Parts: sequence; C-alpha cells; structure tokens
Amino acid sequence: MSEQRNIVLAIILTMAILFGFDMYMAQFQPPVDEAAQSQAMNGDNAVPPASGDLPPAASLPGMEAMGAVQAVRPRAEVLADDDRVTISTPKLKGSIRLKGARFDDLILTAYKDSLEADAQDVVLLAPQHSDDPYYVEYGWVSTTEPSSALPTANSVWKADRTSLTPQTPVTLTWDNGQGLAFARTFSIDENYMLQVDQSVTNNADRDVNVQPYGLIKRTGTPEISGFFILHEGPIGVFADGLEEIDYEDLRDDGDVNFQSTGGWAGITDKYWLVAMVPDNEAATETYMVHRKRNGIDNYQASMRSTGGTIAPGQTLTNASHLFAGAKINSMIDAYGESMDIRLFDRAIDWGWLYYLTKPIFYALSFLQDYVGNFGVAILLLTVLIKLLFFQLANKSYVSMSAMRKLQPKMVALRERYADDKQKQQQEMMKMYQEEKVNPVSGCLPMLIQIPVFFALYKVLFVSIEMRQAPFFGWVQDLSAPDPLLITNLFGLIPFDPPGFLAIGVWPLLMGITMYAQQKLNPAPQDPVQAKVFMLLPIMFTFLLAAFPVGLVIYWTWNNMLTIAQQWVIMKRHGAFDND
Repeated sequence: MSEQRNIVLAIILTMAILFGFDMYMAQFQPPVDEAAQSQAMNGDNAVPPASGDLPPAASLPGMEAMGAVQAVRPRAEVLADDDRVTISTPKLKGSIRLKGARFDDLILTAYKDSLEADAQDVVLLAPQHSDDPYYVEYGWVSTTEPSSALPTANSVWKADRTSLTPQTPVTLTWDNGQGLAFARTFSIDENYMLQVDQSVTNNADRDVNVQPYGLIKRTGTPEISGFFILHEGPIGVFADGLEEIDYEDLRDDGDVNFQSTGGWAGITDKYWLVAMVPDNEAATETYMVHRKRNGIDNYQASMRSTGGTIAPGQTLTNASHLFAGAKINSMIDAYGESMDIRLFDRAIDWGWLYYLTKPIFYALSFLQDYVGNFGVAILLLTVLIKLLFFQLANKSYVSMSAMRKLQPKMVALRERYADDKQKQQQEMMKMYQEEKVNPVSGCLPMLIQIPVFFALYKVLFVSIEMRQAPFFGWVQDLSAPDPLLITNLFGLIPFDPPGFLAIGVWPLLMGITMYAQQKLNPAPQDPVQAKVFMLLPIMFTFLLAAFPVGLVIYWTWNNMLTIAQQWVIMKRHGAFDND
C-alpha cells in the first residue's frame, strides 16, 4: 500500500513541478524593451554581409552591419513609401515591395488578435521601420560576380501587373545593366502557399556562376508562451530530421547550419508559420543566425540551394515554395502529402507523444464536425476514453474496494508491529496474498490518464483549431484560462488578481471533484501521505487555473465520470459497509 501511494505521489508531484514551475515563471518574463526596439528599425539590410559577419561558407544577405538608426513609424506610412504589388486571396491580404522584391506585408484575414469587439486581423509579416519587422526575401549570390551585379534590397523591380491573386500570378523583372537579366514569378493558392520561380539569363560574353537563396528575417524577439511544451523560433527539417532551435539557444550558443537535400526551414510561432520549401531534389545549405544590432536581437533563417554556371545566352531557373500562414492541421497535412514535403506536419508541435496527440486531435475534430462545439467534443471524447478502459478501471476499483475493506486489519497490523517495520511489511504481504488483493492495481487508472492528459493538453495548447473556440456561457476560448474568476467575485470587484490567484469557476469545480474522488479511495495509513493527499486538490486548483479551460473541463468531467463508476463498483462490493 505504501509503494502504491508513493508511485501516485511521485507521478502527481512530477506533473505539478513540470507544469506548475513553467506556468508560474512565465508570469515573470521580462517585457519587451520598446524603446530599444525602435532603435533597431533602421535602413534596409538585405545586402551582402560585411566580412566576418557570417561564416565564410554562408555568404548570404541579410545580417550585415547596420546603418543609421531610424525611428519606428506607423505601418501604413511605411507601406506608402514604395511602389507595391498587392496580395489578395480569401485568407490573406498584403503586398510585395517592388524595391527589393520583398514579402514584408501580410495579414491573416481569417484570424483576429483577440476576442474584443475592436479586434484587428492578425499581422504576420511587417516591413522594416514599422513595429516588429518580419519579412521574406529571395535572391542570388555568386562566386564570379560582384555584389553590385546582383539584385539587393535597394533594387527596384518591374511588375507585369499590380495584384497577386490565386488567378493572376505576378512576374517581376530586373536587369543589372551588365548582361544579367533576372526574373521572379510569384503564384499563390487559395490558402497560404506561394510558388517562387526565379531565373537568371546571361546576356554577357562570359560564364556566370550563381546560387539562389531565400531568407526569413525577424527583428526583435517576439513574445512567446515560454513553456517547455511548445517550440517557438527557428525550425526546419534536414538530413537528420526535425530541428527546433529556441531563440534563447541561438543567442547563447551561436549560429547553426545544416546540409540536406530538400527539406524546409523557417520560423514558427505558436499558431503561425513562415517557411521556405526548396525543390525536393535540391541540395541545400541552411543557416540559423542571430546578430545583435543596436541592442536588439535579429534572427534569420537562410536557405541556399545548389546553383550552377550559366553560359552566354543561357538561362538558369530555380523553383521553390513559401508557406506563410496559419498552421491548420488539415492544410499542413495536405501540403505535406501533395507536395511531398518531408515531415511538414511537424510544423505543428505535436511533441514526443505524437502518436497519441494526433489521434486525439483527429477524434476531437471528428466529434466537433458532428456536434459543432469543441467543448462538447471534449466531453464526448472523455466518455469514449472511459469506455475504452472501462473493464480495466473496474478491476482497479474492485481492488480498491478490497483495500478499503481491509483497512481495519491493516491498522491493526501497523499497531501490532509498530516497532518492527520488516515484520509489518511481511504480514501485510501475507494478508494481500490471502485476500488475493493487489495493492498496486489501484494505480492503473492514474497511469492511464496521465499520457491522455498530456496529449490533450498538447492538443488544446498548440492546435489553432482550438484557438478562440467557444464552449458555453462565459467560456469563449477553450485554449485560454477560465476568465470567470471567483477571486474578484466574477468581476463584481474591480480587482485584477495576479496569476496565482486567478482561480476560475472550472478550476474550482475540478478541485471539488478531485477531493470527492479522493474520499472514495482507501485512506493512506501514513499520516504524512494523508496530509499531502488532502492538499493535492487545493494545489491542483491553483495549478490548473492557468491551464486552458478546455483541459480543466476535461479533467472535471473525467473526475465526475470516475466518481460515478467507482462509487457503483465499490458499493456493489461492499466497500462502504464499514463506514
């Protein structure tokens, strides 16, 4: 019995430490230094790097020494500085800056940044000199030509039309006046995938060697969730599989590079992804780079593909893709399959419980399609999980019933052999064998529930389908904590409690049901263990207050179903006859 309790305690306390510390410390992340951030919004910086700015093998644009400091200006004002080709699709709006042929203006029209009435569409990409610059750029590097012969961030391209839509691709052209003509055609689908076709025509009288590149540049460290359960930052799939590099690791450990055939690379947020996808047969070299400029962190994912030598009169072409949008599971899976993008579904951080997390997501999505509410889908999934393990749980509760009936004998044995622990354990084991009771079997429901709990937590936390998904009443976002707080009397008191006091209604209900479930279980004989178990419902009430309310609803509902099942089984086996 003692070993059983120790196992359960170890599991529960481990969960509390892992989740609780991470959630607690996330409240104390230092705020972004907006004053310093504004100083970093200087001149265009997509030009070849200064000597020594990047490793010699990575002569890619983007992270050069920076110029004169310029202040942040309103986004609309910055966008009006240059001629642009507009982007218009059912899910996106934005523009391509003709100066530099840069993707630096992209808005996700299907998503709002909050649930407030005046919420704005989510901004994904932003131009230099505006708030939080984040952009994508394509180009060429050369071993035979000077940088002045290649297009840079200051090169002004000509467009064959003014708008990029799913029905109308756009071709940009630029001539260096030295015998090289560059063309770049952008196509876009109805969702978030762009095709980028580049070409270089050699009209000079000599051979020219060039290599195509793409880069994703982000100025300033974005606000991140800060939880170990989720990766945000540079990401990619290379020869050795998925690579996830945290912003902090890139700052502390320095640049990293990967060589691969095909694959993909970019920068991911919790719900959004910007990623370059080269041709599957292309040999690529990718660099994840960090530089600090004017006190501000700059991050870049650069991918260079194998180029070639262009003879006079010949043209070299390169085809690649760019994903820029929401990480919708069905869409990511479809792109991965139709375009044969290796491990593209790992762009969604399903975690190390991948083979449990994704099925749970699919089950929830299936149920939601029928009931039209993810919260109800969670309730139904909980019932299905309980049915799946129904017989196993029943056996466990039968064992608990036997243990509860044996408690008077156990107390007597402890008192009889209070000074001889070894003899006490021997007599306990003898009694278990005679009564045919397994003291560890009561742990099985907890052991089964833990991976399901982790997987469901992962689904609620990372999947955009759960973002701002309503339940009923005051719960309008299953992926956010319960907003109806008892600590300010449900909003009646003008008090905004700190994170550790933000106790919602659902976490309180969870604590109550957890306490009720404990009362059905055999009481620990060890006084210390008994006190710890009594504190667990209180501790978990505070802990789960910061969790997605959808997860708390699952746990509460699961507790209620468990209480009903356990009570019936234990009543049937006379577990309460001695009460």
